[in-house]
Order: sequence, then C-alpha cells, then structure tokens
Amino acid sequence: MSGKTEKNWFERLGCQVSEWVADIAGHPFAQIGVILICAFWFLGGFATDLLTAILSILAITLSQMVLNNQAQREIDIHRRDVAMHAKLDELIAVSRRAKNEFIGIEEREEDEIVQLKEEVKDAIEESTEARTPEERRHALEEAERAKDELEDAEEKSASPRKARP
Repeated sequence: MSGKTEKNWFERLGCQVSEWVADIAGHPFAQIGVILICAFWFLGGFATDLLTAILSILAITLSQMVLNNQAQREIDIHRRDVAMHAKLDELIAVSRRAKNEFIGIEEREEDEIVQLKEEVKDAIEESTEARTPEERRHALEEAERAKDELEDAEEKSASPRKARP
C-alpha cells in the first residue's frame, strides 16, 4: 500500500460512483424494485431473453462495484488498525508501569494472546481484591511469574524455527 501512487481523478470518480451505486443497490427497496420490474416485464409480455441479458450485465456490474467498495473500506480499516496499534505501542512504551512485551502483541498467535489476557486479568482481579500491601505484592509477583513463563514458552517454541535454514 505504501508503494501505490495516488489515484488519478478518473479513478477517484469511478470509485465514488461505485460507492454510490453499491449503497443504492444494496438497499432492500432496490431489491424489491428489481423484483417488481421483472414481474411487470413478464406481465407485459416482453422478450425474456432481453431481460435475462440486462439482468446478467447488471449483476456482473453491481458485483464489481460492491467488491470495489468493499476493497476501499478494507484499505481504510487496515490503515486505521495500523495507526491504532502504533498509538497503543507508543503509550505502552512511555508508561512506566506498562509491560513493554505488550508492544507488538497483535503479531503473536491468538491462543498466546488469550492466555496472556487471562493471566493479566487474573492478576488485576487478585491485586484489587488484595487488602494489604503484602497481598498486592504477592499478586504482582504472580503476574510477573506468569509473564516470565509465557516468555520462556515463546522462546522455546521460537528457537527450533530459527535453527532451520
């Protein structure tokens, strides 16, 4: 995406028209309208071959417009996700109490993220339930131990992959 050049005016216009048409064609009233047009076409006794050709061309064109619109939205969503991750990484990096190993966590496997999330959640619950400073310290030590275990497991699973050519 960074290697792409800016779109020319004609391409931008085409994308805008595709977006408008896709939004209109996706509305339930538009679908009811197509059904009504087909019903009146048959009742009027017009050639069904012509209607079939028109509907085929319309279906192909609308499919391409919807796909174009979807691709544009996915590009925008991806851009926002990357920006959000950069912002969160910066906040983690500058926070004194934050754990820096959370930077780039979105690139880990989903089960690792879920496990880490559960461990942090448990540690937070334990630390808020703890009444004395000693209980809080114990909860924080448990959270640190769980984090270290996760890092050790990650290093063990990553080291065989690194050894391969």
